[in-house]
Amino acid sequence: MNIEEVRLKLCLGLLAPVALLGIASLTGCGVGFASRHPKTAVVPSSDELAAEQRLLSQPFALAMAEDAIVRVVGPSMTCTGTVIEDDLILTAHHCLVERGPHGEFSKRLLEPSQIKIELGGDYFAWGEVSTRAIVAPPCGEGGGAGDLAVIVLSRKLVGLSTMTPRLDSPPKMGEQVNPVGFGRCALSPDGIRRKERSGGSIHALTGETMHLEASVCPGDSGGPVFAKGTREIVGVVSLSAMDHDENTRGPSVMARIDAYRLVFAHARLIADGLAPNELPPLACAGNDSRVERR
Repeated sequence: MNIEEVRLKLCLGLLAPVALLGIASLTGCGVGFASRHPKTAVVPSSDELAAEQRLLSQPFALAMAEDAIVRVVGPSMTCTGTVIEDDLILTAHHCLVERGPHGEFSKRLLEPSQIKIELGGDYFAWGEVSTRAIVAPPCGEGGGAGDLAVIVLSRKLVGLSTMTPRLDSPPKMGEQVNPVGFGRCALSPDGIRRKERSGGSIHALTGETMHLEASVCPGDSGGPVFAKGTREIVGVVSLSAMDHDENTRGPSVMARIDAYRLVFAHARLIADGLAPNELPPLACAGNDSRVERR
């Protein structure tokens, strides 16, 4: 198997293809674990870890508004997330589940200790924070409807900007949206860093998803989908027909977040100290799956 075949399999969600809307190549947009820098990752020393702890305990003097978009790193794949409160990260459900022996998605969530959040949008992360809990509906682990989750952090991110999920106003047909993520396609000329992708107008809607043409790379999963001209999040990157070129706009499915307001409410309660088993179980929204087209 040559390197391009390996990259293609990673792009296809570790051999877990998903067919949707008649597009056989529509696949999850996470990527197999990779360091941002193409060279071998260096294990931080105890002094470096202590420095990171100090950094997280004070305002980020160098943080920009866009640093609210972060990289979500798991044991076998990396994705994108967004700081929506100082201790909550919005991302995709399928980024946070265990994988089977052939790369298939399971319904079992990863242990929070297996997830870390990297801060900073350039080639090197300038901070890192661990995860305390994961809140997700009991569906969406394979992409599409229900493919969102909220990570509860182990500490508050002091001084870092947040971005607003638009929960009270649904996406509209014809609305212009665009995703942002840490993905990297095989032909991308540089390393892993945050990039704003080419989006477009929503041409189809269901009760839980929106459909458009967008440029997406492996690693963009879970990234915010913004209403054009704003930093209001209307969805997260879920599925896309990808090739090796980051400039290619392909059929893409984004998970709507307005259908799962209870996920956000549960995450807030857990962050404030309530035990997850004290909350009622989450359910799938079960909204109308019929596709409305423009």
